[in-house]
Amino acid sequence: MVELSRRQLLGAAAVAGSATALAACSQTLPAENIDTSGPPRKGGTLRVGLVGGSTADTVDAHIPASASDAARVINLYEPLVRRGYEYELENRLAESLEPNSNATEWTVRLREGLKFSDGRPLRPEDVIATYERVADPDDPKNGAGSIAHIESMQVVDDRTLTISLSRPDATLTDALAEYQMGIVPEDYDPENPIGAGPFKLVNFSAGRETILERNEHYYLGPANLDRVEIVDFYQEDAMLNALLSSQVDGIGALNHALVRVIESDPRLHVVSSETGMWLPFTMRVDHEPFDDVRVRQAMRLAVARPGMVDQVYSGEGQLGNDMFALYDPAYPHEFPQREQNIEEAKQLLADAGYPDGIDITLPTSEIASGAVRAAQVYAEQVRDAGIRVKIEQVDSTTFWADGHYLSYPFAQTFYYTRNFLEQVNRCATEEAPFNETHWADPDFTARVEKARGIVDDRERGEAVKELQREFYDRGGYIIWGFPNQVDAYHNYVVGAKPHPSGVALSQGLFYDMWIAEA
Repeated sequence: MVELSRRQLLGAAAVAGSATALAACSQTLPAENIDTSGPPRKGGTLRVGLVGGSTADTVDAHIPASASDAARVINLYEPLVRRGYEYELENRLAESLEPNSNATEWTVRLREGLKFSDGRPLRPEDVIATYERVADPDDPKNGAGSIAHIESMQVVDDRTLTISLSRPDATLTDALAEYQMGIVPEDYDPENPIGAGPFKLVNFSAGRETILERNEHYYLGPANLDRVEIVDFYQEDAMLNALLSSQVDGIGALNHALVRVIESDPRLHVVSSETGMWLPFTMRVDHEPFDDVRVRQAMRLAVARPGMVDQVYSGEGQLGNDMFALYDPAYPHEFPQREQNIEEAKQLLADAGYPDGIDITLPTSEIASGAVRAAQVYAEQVRDAGIRVKIEQVDSTTFWADGHYLSYPFAQTFYYTRNFLEQVNRCATEEAPFNETHWADPDFTARVEKARGIVDDRERGEAVKELQREFYDRGGYIIWGFPNQVDAYHNYVVGAKPHPSGVALSQGLFYDMWIAEA
């Protein structure tokens, strides 16, 4: 389960020479005369390209792993709630979700007249069956850990159900808003997937191509597009060439170094989204030398974060400060911004018993755009502090394999935008499925669970701040930056907007896009 869930998130290799080739092409191509001022035009096929697909790709609603998996499930299925373009929670299939006074029971009211793509009504029983499938202890899906505290669910009437929890959780909607929490029919079969999203499946060839057509039963009305074709590429240069030759209309998760070059092509435009995505270095707090907090602090002080953002993301990103959940209302902007301090890092290492510095190995792979470059830049930056980093580059399959990922003393990982408590539930509690740093503190876990149960937003924010302070002081992540998510489209593609989630192609929200006429 771990390998499938974390193996191929956005593995796009940077291609030497692509920028030069692209610049040469764009110098001679005229701008297209396209009118995008009118109302959305109905019809047409949107063709988009992504890197990172494989024969392990899926259309299963609840186990997406690759970028193309995400694009499929976001369009085939619909959750009760989701994060909007401003990172606000917005109701989707749910008309309302309300907790009781102590957040131990939630009442869900569905919208009227909901239907699946095959025309069947969407009922409370389907919601219950969905969450039971996700949390199945014999076959847990990606979001299982986030809803493991669901104790029971009951149908109230034809549009209403209740969700009873084993412990209070005022933040349950954060878990339900994940894109891998789409509602499916009670008799759901991933081999013949039926959902309630804006599109339905026509054809799926894993690692090659997916064809979708609009769902006439979608609760907001049919999409403007007739069809969407998602094309998988194994190399970024092939994906770029397909965009330049108009074989595809848009591409996602673009190498940051190519932004300015694509912007110079009058036929194309870039959509750059500021996000809370993070590509940290991970230190196992139970493994020498990182079991000494002074070593962890030295590793953080040795990095020059502005240089990392400039060199890895070509400046297309925001500074990190060893804390995730950038869009959480409780994000600690008031914490002092860590800056490179080589002398203090050397002193901390000496105090920890390493006066001559340390030798460490850093396994890396292009698990996300810029991962290998990040490893290289970090190794260069920390050398003067006596931190000697040996880089071992492997392919992404090897990196995520059982016995490797979650076992590395020092490595990297990658996550999309989430709020603090939802992210901690994935990577920093005793039962967290992706605990790369082996942070297993029973008291910390207990305080996380207590914070989730606080109904008052201000009071819960204060509890979160305490947890964040502990992570900031003692944690095992080096969070140096938050990259922009960069996509590129032909100018006749309209409606693609920045989205803070970090998911490629504007969160894959093809329902909002349309094709203009030249």
